Amino acid sequence: MRIAVIGTGRIGAFHSGILARHPRIDEVVVADADPARAAEVAALTGATAVTTVPEAFAGVDAVVIASATAAHAGLIATAADAGLPAFCEKPIALNVPGTLAALGAVEAAGTELQIGFMRRFDAGYARARDLVHSGRLGRLHTVRAVTSDPAPPPAAYLPLSGGLYRDCLVHDFDIVRWVTGREVRAVYATGSDAGPAMFRAAADIDTAAAVLTLDDGTLVTATATRCNGAGYDVRLELAGERDQFAVGLDDRTPLTSTEPHGPGRPEKPWTGFLERFAPAYEAELDAFVRLVRGEAANPCDGRDALHALRIAEACEVSRRERRVVEVAEIPGD
Repeated sequence: MRIAVIGTGRIGAFHSGILARHPRIDEVVVADADPARAAEVAALTGATAVTTVPEAFAGVDAVVIASATAAHAGLIATAADAGLPAFCEKPIALNVPGTLAALGAVEAAGTELQIGFMRRFDAGYARARDLVHSGRLGRLHTVRAVTSDPAPPPAAYLPLSGGLYRDCLVHDFDIVRWVTGREVRAVYATGSDAGPAMFRAAADIDTAAAVLTLDDGTLVTATATRCNGAGYDVRLELAGERDQFAVGLDDRTPLTSTEPHGPGRPEKPWTGFLERFAPAYEAELDAFVRLVRGEAANPCDGRDALHALRIAEACEVSRRERRVVEVAEIPGD
């Protein structure tokens, strides 16, 4: 099997390394807008570097899209037109019309599109999903989602990111849907740009909070920040009438108790998403390989990306207009 990786930045290089080690893959072909960067990643991972995207698409069995966000939708359509299954990092596009156009190309071609929501492949989140669906918690009444980055991204990234809800909290929106099996009905969101000045310059926020109401009445709080100096903190807490559980609570969680006998500061807190979710990234790409080989169903298709984006869009409207927004107000379904 030959797989092309389009984009050899941080996540593309990481994916290239995983795929190059996969026992079912014979060759990984990499391409990037910067040919020198593609050649460097190829040398590090044992992949084959090519100079253009058309070259990368030639003679491969599938495509992994890890390019800049603005190129995702076009590359998805190109893969669909070529009859190739594609794996794409989130988001498909930064708006609903662009997302729908890409999904339309995939559906017209009858090809597969798997989205890179890696938390679905993390052991802790999978266990949480099993617990919810087993009834172990009883009626689930409260969910708390936390995503905290240890430091802001480069200033140049912010205008391209789509904002904190679309770029960061979209992972929480997807995993809440996946773990609970419910849809988000309404949101109320707010945010702060009181941190570094580059957020105000980009008309973005560095910290956000949202209250989500699920279709069965379960309440969800989702918070995110770009400025968590203690380390990379991603957790999900599930509280039911019978019990409660937490995902992401371990000896590397950057959280220090103030209680006399509580846990102290971790010796080696998580530094970022590639370290924290490394096994999940391997598992999601293995799932894609099995999808391409016809051995398994698609575990996270393009419609999942659309649902999460619509929640993010509703949060943006809520923040701007300072009101509760029904997700049904956001066109797309």
